Amino acid sequence: MQFIKNSLMRKTLFKWHSFSAVIALIPLMVIAVTGSILVYKVELDTWLMPEQMQVAVEGRQSRIDLNELIASIETKYPEFLMGSWELFYASEDASLSRADTAYLISKENGNWYKIYIDQYSGQLLSQPVPVEHDFTDWLLSVHYTFLLDFTGTILGSIFAIILLFLAISGIVLYRGFWKRFFTLRLGAAKRIFYSDVHKLIGIVSSPILLILAITGGYYNIAAVVHEVEEHVEPHPKLSKALYSPNIDFQKLLNETSNDLKGYRATYFTFPFEPDLHITFFGEVPTANPLTSEYASMLIYDRESGALMSTYDIRSASNLNVVIDTFRKLHFGYFGGVITKFIWCVLGLTPLWLALTGFYFYWFRNRRRLGL
Repeated sequence: MQFIKNSLMRKTLFKWHSFSAVIALIPLMVIAVTGSILVYKVELDTWLMPEQMQVAVEGRQSRIDLNELIASIETKYPEFLMGSWELFYASEDASLSRADTAYLISKENGNWYKIYIDQYSGQLLSQPVPVEHDFTDWLLSVHYTFLLDFTGTILGSIFAIILLFLAISGIVLYRGFWKRFFTLRLGAAKRIFYSDVHKLIGIVSSPILLILAITGGYYNIAAVVHEVEEHVEPHPKLSKALYSPNIDFQKLLNETSNDLKGYRATYFTFPFEPDLHITFFGEVPTANPLTSEYASMLIYDRESGALMSTYDIRSASNLNVVIDTFRKLHFGYFGGVITKFIWCVLGLTPLWLALTGFYFYWFRNRRRLGL
């Protein structure tokens, strides 16, 4: 009786596994291919746009004053407001560094743009372009939203949940895999061979797929929740900056390392909504290799520049520490070239699983219809 019950449960789970795979077939293939390419986003950008991505640092003592960099953009492009700024630093022996990237907000329509700037000479390396203008940024939008904005974010959340279910149900269905691990019946019928391939790929990739499904799903769901809770009304369209013209951004940048021991800012946002202030995100020394470069935060008053609050990942809750690791875990760059290669290769497995799984679905239905 117990055997029959277990057999029925297994058949039901298999049906749901197959049905879910068919529903999410095309989206998961898109997510897999774009995600594997995006593992090498920085490398691709540097190859495609070397003049914008890299700047020479040899013989230069330090970065240009941040206020001067901001002023150079505001002077040349008065039709934009400052939105945020990505900071990059050269290592001690390096002759090249990544260029800073400034994100701008159009006064006309509220859309976001970006521009590359040489932080050592002050030279603007590009004109403002939409944030999805560059190839890999367009690919990133395809990966997360299928180019459907908020609707696509919701769909991405759903497909991430489906991927999570497929990974878990696959592990349950083939939990006895260890008995025939790495066994491919090359001389068997095509259906049996593809079945072996499907199981083998699923077994090897399941840990990575679980990580990608959980982390990717979190980012999409968090974005949906944020939009629903914070932006019931449309985003406000700004005509002027929301911070005091007397704010010294270079002073604030210098003070971050004093206000939080060992801190180095990597990104900061200007107040672009009525309830926001100046926020710096950055990294601190930790023993956790998965701590992101944006893990800790300092907020400064937009009128006075006074420190309002600090958030140190080293004293954060275990839950927040785990969530912070999602960035490196999702893109696989925590272990250098080795983990990036593994993430790139195994990130493609939903493509092969989809193709072999679809073959099974087609084969079973062909037999049922007598084709």
